[in-house]
Amino acid sequence: MKKTALKAAKKAGQYILKNFHQVKKKDIKTKDNFAGLATKIDKTAEKIIKKIIIEKYPDHNILGEESGQSHKNSDYTWVIDPLDGTHNYLMGNPLFCTAIALTYKNEVILGVIYAPYLKELYWAEKGKGAYLNDKKIKVSQKRIVNKSIFYFCHGYQKKHVKKALEIYSKLKMKALDVRQLGAGGIETSWVASGRAEGFVIPGGQAWDIAPGILLVREAGGLATDFKEQDWNLKSKNMICSNKAIHQKFMKFIK
Repeated sequence: MKKTALKAAKKAGQYILKNFHQVKKKDIKTKDNFAGLATKIDKTAEKIIKKIIIEKYPDHNILGEESGQSHKNSDYTWVIDPLDGTHNYLMGNPLFCTAIALTYKNEVILGVIYAPYLKELYWAEKGKGAYLNDKKIKVSQKRIVNKSIFYFCHGYQKKHVKKALEIYSKLKMKALDVRQLGAGGIETSWVASGRAEGFVIPGGQAWDIAPGILLVREAGGLATDFKEQDWNLKSKNMICSNKAIHQKFMKFIK
């Protein structure tokens, strides 16, 4: 399964990289309910990923950002974000990635994130650690908020934006820095690799979060909802951290 996920992420990632700076304005569409932008690049990349998965595992469910969910009554579900960071991609910002997760009975057991411009390939299997380009990674050990860096993002509903701004306004005054990178896959990966101490997202979709969740956990971190319950596919919000600072980070959420 890992081999299939890596193959799909690499092939889709190379496709979106090849087309970086090539998207024309007429090809950019606003999603339903104004939930962000999409292009034919997103859709084609998702088709590339799905084709590779279906060839190997035709009986598995697939949940894709662009195509929705296909139900095959399987305990396995692949969760796909073909182009995470579409807005970055369209403005020429290289912080974008392809993200793929595999769940078994709603538990994430495999996660792959490929940032092709950065040449960073992250992956994790349950119980086997987290890796960046085949080198094992670990979360940071920082415990002090004013020496820590945090990321934030939000869903597209107004209540999610308001909650994110509330968290940002409080945390920005206390932390070393707080940033919005615009790609949940990269933000979770960078927490897993120790580049930051935490990431919070009110109203995040499964495809924004699932691939990076296992990376954080396998790297020694913690990922919960806003009630401090383990994050799962049905969770409405997510906060992840290096674990050492989780309780202090949570105080800015409540």
